[in-house]
Amino acid sequence: MALDAAKKQEIVKKFGRNENDTGSSEVQIALLSTRIAELTEHLKTFKKDHASRLGLLKLVGQRRRLMRYFKRTNRVAYDKLVADLGIRDNI
Repeated sequence: MALDAAKKQEIVKKFGRNENDTGSSEVQIALLSTRIAELTEHLKTFKKDHASRLGLLKLVGQRRRLMRYFKRTNRVAYDKLVADLGIRDNI
């Protein structure tokens, strides 16, 4: 279920401040969003996979905390990130 290196590097290149930026809030939120989307598709097929469902809930909570922090610190970049990722702004 983890992202492969090429896909991760592509996300870092698109959302990072430079090509080696893996720790910024933008990159972390984008990586979590990609993993959440993949797990959601997995759970549509395997409805009884409760272990993955718990992992999904943890990822959603982690992304929510990061988004709350990012919205508080850099509102303009937060709005741009939410629009680029196509996720709701419900924080």
